[in-house]
Amino acid sequence: MSTRPNILFIMTDDHAAQAIGCYGSRINSTPNLDRIGNEGMRFEHCYVTNSICTPSRATILTGTHNHVNRVTTLATHLDNRLPNVAKHLQSGGYQTAIFGKWHLGQGPEHWPTGFDRWCVLPGQGIYHDPRFAEMGEHVVKPGYVTDVITDDCIEWLDHRDDAKPFFLMCHHKAPHRPWDPKPEHRSLYTDPIEIPETFDDDYRNRARAAEAAHMRIARDMTYDDLDLVQLPEAPGANLGWSPHKLVPNPGDDELSNFSLRCRNTGELFTFTSRDELKRFKYQRYLQKYLQCVHSVDENVGRLLDYLDTNGLAENTVVIYTSDQGFYLGEHGWFDKRFIYEESFRMPFLVRYPEIVKPGSVCTEMVSNVDFAQTFLSLAQLPEPNYMQGRSIEPLLRGDTPDDWTDLAYHRYWMNQDDIHNAYAHYGIRTHRYKLIYWYNEDCGEIGANPGTDQPEWELFDLEKDPLELFNVYNDPAYAGAVREMTAKLNAEMLRIGDTPMHPVA
Repeated sequence: MSTRPNILFIMTDDHAAQAIGCYGSRINSTPNLDRIGNEGMRFEHCYVTNSICTPSRATILTGTHNHVNRVTTLATHLDNRLPNVAKHLQSGGYQTAIFGKWHLGQGPEHWPTGFDRWCVLPGQGIYHDPRFAEMGEHVVKPGYVTDVITDDCIEWLDHRDDAKPFFLMCHHKAPHRPWDPKPEHRSLYTDPIEIPETFDDDYRNRARAAEAAHMRIARDMTYDDLDLVQLPEAPGANLGWSPHKLVPNPGDDELSNFSLRCRNTGELFTFTSRDELKRFKYQRYLQKYLQCVHSVDENVGRLLDYLDTNGLAENTVVIYTSDQGFYLGEHGWFDKRFIYEESFRMPFLVRYPEIVKPGSVCTEMVSNVDFAQTFLSLAQLPEPNYMQGRSIEPLLRGDTPDDWTDLAYHRYWMNQDDIHNAYAHYGIRTHRYKLIYWYNEDCGEIGANPGTDQPEWELFDLEKDPLELFNVYNDPAYAGAVREMTAKLNAEMLRIGDTPMHPVA
């Protein structure tokens, strides 16, 4: 048996850290995820370089920023001829496999490479009786998608060559929109769920991007998202889920002739005000979202139990993360995309008994561009010089190098796409400040509307304003912080080779 560790990398889609027990969740319980954190290390400051599914996955696999791997938006797919961490591990003697969500393109140029075995969802996939591409062949697998993906992982582990270490990527679809929980979980989280402090945000004192985004639960979340039918039905509405279909909410004077019906149960809901409807939509959203998370937690438990039963727990690195964060009603939003904290921050839990002290917490800055080099470092393999992150292995051992970075970088490229209208931007976060540049320009990407807004800067003092409600960029008291953070931003963009859109002296 190899002395090099196995690596089990479990990643969900859109799972916010604030919906995990060991991160202090006040809205749900995740005992199996908590077990990873309690028996390993919880990272408080892990960040995504681009808060959207496809680019994040490309960064994790290649160890490069999106301007390097060229996967900048949902429409730019990964060239599978590029080197990636699975190829390095495979050539270094590891058995490699990936099961679940891929979302980096389809077909011979984009299917996974570097994996001995792969079975992935085409596109987003569906929750019930999902269709997969299995080594290039299309198959339908009956059951609930989170269970099916875990079944595939366990089946592969059962038939692996136990003389070699393994690298297994278990990529769940859940809890991605549309939230479609397992039927037996639909009775969970039906008690009132706590509403975030910023739920009724009016977006004052911020850049225009916050007010302009089409991510508001009240205004932009469709009834289809919540498995509801509008009565009387609007013409052309509710004909199947589509992120493009925005169903307008009624005015207060229209509520007397308005109600919603649940597709599954037929239950009827009526409202006396738009505010009541807004809060109903929040409760319904969180119920369905947390029900999907519950299935993830159960299946993480299945994998942990498998490792225990088969004597693999001591020599297996178990990592749990999400491809980015997510808004659970903070600022009145759902979805992600922004460098604002709830979507920028990723959950990141690591258990490896060989080097990680149980119950430890790391407060250093790390990001998803660090993951690939961490896998290679733990596997005792060379880290290629094209990768742009840094192995976090010293942090796992409880040692912080003197030159460890004090910042995290983010760039979102999809300027004013036709669904969420999120503005293109980039910026950095340190422990004290966050600097953002909303450049609002078309870089040749999808859905752009160039010239509709002028660039803007934001600076947040996270020590005094952790909820990011007050832009202090133009406050004279923060002139020194602006200069310092701008210099850090310029240096970081130069270091990683990204092209600034702001004037640089």
